[in-house]
Amino acid sequence: MTAPKRMLYVLTSHDVLGDGGRPTGFHLGETVQPWLIACAAGYEVDFASVMGGKPPMIGHDLDRAEETAFLADADVRDKLDHTLTPEEVDASRYAGVFFVGGHGTMWDFRGNARLESTARSIYEAGGVIAAICHGQAALVDLTLSDGSYLVAGKALTAFSNEGEAARGLTDVVPFSLQSMLEARGAVYSCAPDRTAHVVVSERLVTGQNPASAPELGRRMVALLGQ
Repeated sequence: MTAPKRMLYVLTSHDVLGDGGRPTGFHLGETVQPWLIACAAGYEVDFASVMGGKPPMIGHDLDRAEETAFLADADVRDKLDHTLTPEEVDASRYAGVFFVGGHGTMWDFRGNARLESTARSIYEAGGVIAAICHGQAALVDLTLSDGSYLVAGKALTAFSNEGEAARGLTDVVPFSLQSMLEARGAVYSCAPDRTAHVVVSERLVTGQNPASAPELGRRMVALLGQ
């Protein structure tokens, strides 16, 4: 596949976990590990978010030097402070799109027609779609040009019902991610909670949780032939 060496990372703009007031946002660890691998393979990464501008963030581990360095990088900081809106994204520029997790995605990724159009265009042009943890919310209603669900018949993973229950969030999130993906025809699998698990099906790469981020990054780059 001949494609621009460029990837799009999509982040949530939703900052509150249900009605309880607990903060949420895009997960930093799930962003940094794939980003490091993409950059090492020569890819330029752009960032978009549902509302554009500076998105809310969670998951910064102060003991992880690579996360602190990522946030200190002037180019990264500028891109995160001024993320593209979905309407500003030109899908033809990207070889792959990565939907980063964080619980906020459960409120603003699903059913976003512009994000779906971007992902569909990239995929049908021969590109790769990746998603991790709750980022798969973007895939629930995503259809291809023939009207079929992207995930139908594909093996994948995502944050599990077990994981949601273990955190007391089953009745907080607006829907069950695992169950909705299964209802769309996805062949779902998961590992024990907090265990890395990555699934590749055709040109779809999915990771279950933050621990899956490095392997997801490697598999995404490998599918792109770099």
